Amino acid sequence: MPSLSDVARNHTTLDQADLDRLQLLVSDWQMLADLSFADLVLWLPDTEGLGFWAGAQMRPTTGPTAYLDDIVGSFIPRERRPLLDQAYDGGRICREGDPEWRDDVPVRVETIPVRRGDRVIAVIARNTNLLGVRTPSRLEIAYLQSATDLARMITDGIFPYGGERLLSTTPRVGDGCIRVDRHGMVTFASPNALSAYRRMGLVTDLVGSRLKDVTGELLHSGHKVDDVLASVLTGRAAKELEIENADATLFLRAIPLRAGGEHVGALILLRDVTELRSRERELVTKEATIREIHHRVKNNLQTVAALLRMQGRRITVPEGQAALAEAVRRVGSIAIVHETLSESFDEHVDFDDVADRVAAMVADVSTVATSVRIRRSGSFGVLDSEVATPLAMVLTELMQNSVEHAFGARTGEDASGTIELEAHRAVGRLHVVISDDGRGLPDGFDTETSGNLGLSIVRTLVLGELDGTLDFRPRTSGPGTTVTLDIPIKD
Repeated sequence: MPSLSDVARNHTTLDQADLDRLQLLVSDWQMLADLSFADLVLWLPDTEGLGFWAGAQMRPTTGPTAYLDDIVGSFIPRERRPLLDQAYDGGRICREGDPEWRDDVPVRVETIPVRRGDRVIAVIARNTNLLGVRTPSRLEIAYLQSATDLARMITDGIFPYGGERLLSTTPRVGDGCIRVDRHGMVTFASPNALSAYRRMGLVTDLVGSRLKDVTGELLHSGHKVDDVLASVLTGRAAKELEIENADATLFLRAIPLRAGGEHVGALILLRDVTELRSRERELVTKEATIREIHHRVKNNLQTVAALLRMQGRRITVPEGQAALAEAVRRVGSIAIVHETLSESFDEHVDFDDVADRVAAMVADVSTVATSVRIRRSGSFGVLDSEVATPLAMVLTELMQNSVEHAFGARTGEDASGTIELEAHRAVGRLHVVISDDGRGLPDGFDTETSGNLGLSIVRTLVLGELDGTLDFRPRTSGPGTTVTLDIPIKD
């Protein structure tokens, strides 16, 4: 089905300003359809003046539809629907005396010209299915009166208001509807609107009261409401805002109604968002708690690392000092992940920063750090915390292994060199390559039989926890070693 922009571009001479106006109207005309209990179709004038093209369509949520099929993109020639011609040419609302019959359904048609400035740029056809028509209730009369007022404002080029920015929480007619007069007195309140105010603590009726005063008593124990809230509750400003007290939270939208250039009242739509805001607060509290847990874990790990470093300084046996230094690096890599998680709003980590900090830590702690460079290329992207923590430890062990064994100082050897860390993401996979230009793998090397603790940790984490693959092989472009990891990840 074509969009409004497609129909306008292909079949009309409407300019961008006209289209912007129509887009604004269509973004908000569900309200008009619901108040009218009718289908709305937006008809655009043909480039050659031969008829009209259906640019948009809206069905009501408050009544039966008059159109079973979508008609956007269809064409009606002039004189086929005289009411369209009359509304477009005369710039006035036109109504039909006798209903049309469509698929054995009687439909009353009304056409509303859409004006921008001094030009009519389109026509809205309002189609009411008469099968469900009965003696109108007080609610239906109030809805239809409000729909008539909005239709006149569209014809006058007043509605929709250009400064409005509708939010996802914008209430609909069925959520709650209040009508106030020019003085801000409530003349009608739907049952849902009354229930919402009852939840805030109202014990009287809304009709006949001044909405600003009633709301002020519920919010501030009778204190004067601020100017912004007052402008909404009296219907003087087209705004959206939220009000709350200890019992409930309501989201309000005011639509000022004007006739003949004068303010005649307002339509105020409202939605009870108490449960929604309560869930949002619970989520915020939960997120803050999780971040605080990660922060405390990070602090505890740093304390453990500090104790290990203190113990290492008291040991005189080189092997013992080396073992404690390895433990410090392992604890530090986990602490880095938890520190990153404590600063995020979810359980995801931008792992590029973690990888850079792990590389810097390995270089800082290593005895030959000043002569070994660690460079990263590519991007790890955002990873889940259950992947980030073991992967950080794996990178720590592999880079540290390169520093110690590929460039470890021996008599007469140069301990300088470079470690390259490459990361590439594909759909559902993370490919990581760690290569060095050191002395290479020893003869007969086998990761499964190697007694190195670090390599045992790497194999356990990659194959067991990350469900990935691990491959060691000599570097193809000169001396050195290349380690390749392939890990499944969630995109």
